[in-house]
Amino acid sequence: MIQKVLIANRGEIALRIVRACRELGIKTLAVYSEADVQSLHVQLADEAICIGGPKSADSYLRADRIISAAEIADVDAIHPGYGFLSENAKFAEQCESCNIKFIGPKSKSIRMMGDKAIAKDTVRKAGVPTVPGSDGPVESEGEAVKVARKIGYPVIIKAVAGGGGRGMRIAHNDVSFAKEYHVARNEAEKAFGNGAVYVEKYIEKPRHIEFQILADGHGKVLHLGERDCSVQRRHQKLIEESPSPFLTPGLRKAMGKAAVKAASAADYENAGTIEFLVDAKGNFYFIEMNTRIQVEHPVTEECTGIDLIKQQLRIADGLKLDFDQGDIKFDRHAIECRINAEDPARNFTPSPGTIGLYYSPGGNGVRVDSHVYSGYTIPPYYDSMIGKLITYGPNRKAALDRMYRSLSEYLIRGIKTTIPLHKAIMSDPVFIEGKATTAYMEEFMARTPTDLFT
Repeated sequence: MIQKVLIANRGEIALRIVRACRELGIKTLAVYSEADVQSLHVQLADEAICIGGPKSADSYLRADRIISAAEIADVDAIHPGYGFLSENAKFAEQCESCNIKFIGPKSKSIRMMGDKAIAKDTVRKAGVPTVPGSDGPVESEGEAVKVARKIGYPVIIKAVAGGGGRGMRIAHNDVSFAKEYHVARNEAEKAFGNGAVYVEKYIEKPRHIEFQILADGHGKVLHLGERDCSVQRRHQKLIEESPSPFLTPGLRKAMGKAAVKAASAADYENAGTIEFLVDAKGNFYFIEMNTRIQVEHPVTEECTGIDLIKQQLRIADGLKLDFDQGDIKFDRHAIECRINAEDPARNFTPSPGTIGLYYSPGGNGVRVDSHVYSGYTIPPYYDSMIGKLITYGPNRKAALDRMYRSLSEYLIRGIKTTIPLHKAIMSDPVFIEGKATTAYMEEFMARTPTDLFT
């Protein structure tokens, strides 16, 4: 049985894991950088060890220091959260070789689904629809152009080892393709140390819809419904909700079955997410699998009543899922807004600094996942997300009304945040009517005065 968990992450997800472990009677070890000594997860964990300097490369990305801390503190398992080393197959292998349980999938599944070309081929063979494109990485610009002409422009060039929108470029003709191909390769090489790219048909103005998966080590694979993640800026999600206002019951059922097929094809274990693009006609295409817990997992938790972090811990402990697909009920609608320390009136410039006043909203149907507080200094070294505001209710309108009310109550002074932006979106007719696609944010910013965001 797992008795002690090292949390190889920071911020709100680290705090979330501390809380889940405490409710299960599991001890926690926080590892932290010199910049995070004030962070709540460091203060609330049972033990804490500093593993390096402020930069991620000197701390949260140092697998050797994390493994050393785990051995010193005699932990049974490591929870990687999201980002950092969470989808690093080599790190998962190191944990396995040190007899430390990696709370996530096996390293072979991470490696398989982390390579987008291999992932696409794997799920295609399982009968899951995929976007038309190259069969694996393209070896040269000439080969890539031939693929683009065959499937027809516009196309999207993607890094094989990509994520977060890096190494991803759109081309509308042969001329733009030549430029974007090399830009994508250079971005991929710098970001991931792997310049390989592949080419796919670009689906214009799709919905980005993902399905939450849970799979135990005894062959049971379930989905916990979808999250609509279409509101994005530069391929970074800003708002997520469940259920999607776009899906019909029939389409939801078909996509859920496809998600389970995809996870099963990868011999998957633990929590993961199958991501799809859905066009205006309801055609859906697999794009990737995230082999970790997602930022937006609270949306699913509030819709289903299932604690995903606790399920991760149970699965890692070798336990069977104690419910079946038919037992999962979707009784609520939930929406999540990511609260980032950025200035949306100034092209989303990061806004690190010290928080003077912090007051989070509350009341029925409101959840706040955040690690910040009055007097906390937001360091400049990490992702700008400082919290997540989740509201839920019996239907979409109730969740939307609560979100607007909660955003109006949320006070963070001393820094700029995306709270005013989210308030403006909650008042926007296109979003209220459930018509947002992945093109929504660009269109919304173009027609909305920036003085609404101050």
